[in-house]
Amino acid sequence: MSKVAALEKRPGFSRRGPVVLLIMDGVGFGKYAEGDAVKAARTETLDRLFATCPWTALKAHGTAVGLPSDADMGNSEVGHNAMGCGRVFAQGAKLVDQSIETGAMFSGRTWQDLIANVRKNNGTLHFLGLLSDGNVHSNISHLKAMVARAKADGVRRVRVHALLDGRDVGETSALEYFDPFEAYLAELSDDSFDARIASGGGRMVITMDRYNANWEMVRRGWDIHVHGEGRQFSSAHEAIRTLRAETGAIDQDLPGFVIAENGKPVGPVLDGDSFILFNFRGDRAIEISRAFDEKGLDTFDRGRIPDVMYAGMMEYDGDLHIPSRYLVQPPAIDRTLAEYLCATGLRQFSISETQKFGHVTYFFNGNKSGKFDGNLEQYVEIPSDIVPFEQRPWMKCAEIADRLIAEIESGKWDFFKLNFPNGDMVGHTGVFQAVVCSMEAMDIQIGRIARAVEKAGGILLITADHGNSDDMYEHTKTGEVKKKADGTPCAKTSHSLNPVPFIVYDPCYAGEYDRELNKGLGITSVAATCMEMLGYIAPDFYDKSIVNFN
Repeated sequence: MSKVAALEKRPGFSRRGPVVLLIMDGVGFGKYAEGDAVKAARTETLDRLFATCPWTALKAHGTAVGLPSDADMGNSEVGHNAMGCGRVFAQGAKLVDQSIETGAMFSGRTWQDLIANVRKNNGTLHFLGLLSDGNVHSNISHLKAMVARAKADGVRRVRVHALLDGRDVGETSALEYFDPFEAYLAELSDDSFDARIASGGGRMVITMDRYNANWEMVRRGWDIHVHGEGRQFSSAHEAIRTLRAETGAIDQDLPGFVIAENGKPVGPVLDGDSFILFNFRGDRAIEISRAFDEKGLDTFDRGRIPDVMYAGMMEYDGDLHIPSRYLVQPPAIDRTLAEYLCATGLRQFSISETQKFGHVTYFFNGNKSGKFDGNLEQYVEIPSDIVPFEQRPWMKCAEIADRLIAEIESGKWDFFKLNFPNGDMVGHTGVFQAVVCSMEAMDIQIGRIARAVEKAGGILLITADHGNSDDMYEHTKTGEVKKKADGTPCAKTSHSLNPVPFIVYDPCYAGEYDRELNKGLGITSVAATCMEMLGYIAPDFYDKSIVNFN
């Protein structure tokens, strides 16, 4: 039973065909000409739509999507939350900041239980997560605050299992975080407190898989973090330097490593220990959480399973309650677009490939993994390739378009939402040529979808969740491209702070609304706009529609 009422019909506006919301993940309006793979690509479809259709730019980062400040880049999780719920909710980083600042985290039951468990068993408090200040999955400041508080609370031994970023921060910036952090731990350590980094590895090699795409990543992380099984080094600094020299890989792709003394790992996870995953974002935290929390998990052989008290920074899946313990309450997102459309009896079809399937379902629906109405909704996942994305930059956009067009032609659905991951997933590789290729491949499929929408008498809305492919080079404060020693540009693998497009392609337009779209809005306005273009009046508490009806 839906918790919301049916939407009120807007008099005098309807279309024969469906409304299609097409999300170009990681595609924004670039600030710099150099390094903008979107501009560099030959995109005849998008060029034509920009020249002939109403369009505007939307904010997709910082406070516009519930992050702490406008210095914080947007990301796919909060972006799809924002588009799906129609207004701003405080998001992961901001919630954790507030919990630490007020002391609520440390006075909460979960923290108290974790500390009591360690003290009772003379055990180790372990921390696992992404060691950077990217503020997309984690923030190193949160970890430092928790380690300091653990010492104050009488914990005697801390081990940190530190994943390298190189994706939401500079591609080879790891030592800018690891070296000062190791110094921080050394300064905290004394005769009564021993804190060290115990293991690590690149985020795209170990631990941080999502959407069940590659459980082998999780197995590698489990063996390294839990069992201390992996290539041994005397320090994280030595590991990173050595592995970079041997592989030539950027941080996110470095192999896993274990810190050892006299041939023995310094931080295996043992019975009686407590373990905290300090990442706050859910998608890449669920599988490793299941490995700790789920007794019957059979996706890989865990070997010895230590009897530990495990907690996540947040509840990563509110429906499946993963994990069972968590430190900070996630945003309670309700009254989403999908729920309203179900209450109104509208039929919805959602599709993407594995890498972004959860974004057009779970995240778009307000961190809800199930359907609001199984009779009105269908979710389709196209399996992603398990190869480096720069080797298949077109990804699965053609297959997504194939299925979507067939469903449009069926006439069964009122509303579609789809995500093309190309701009984000290929953008994170830092390979400029591959990103240009990914944009051109996506543009071809957008052209096919636009023709199907026109034939069906529908409306196509094109937007994005954040920028990435629009900003592929590192720039100085004066706007110059940073160069490597060989003179080539320094690749940027993180998201941008740039606004994103919103295009209205409505072949049956007959003057029902103003072609001049509202300016200065954020992507939270996408939800109200979808409702309006479906012929309904959005709730008054939703952020303003991008389209003004006459």
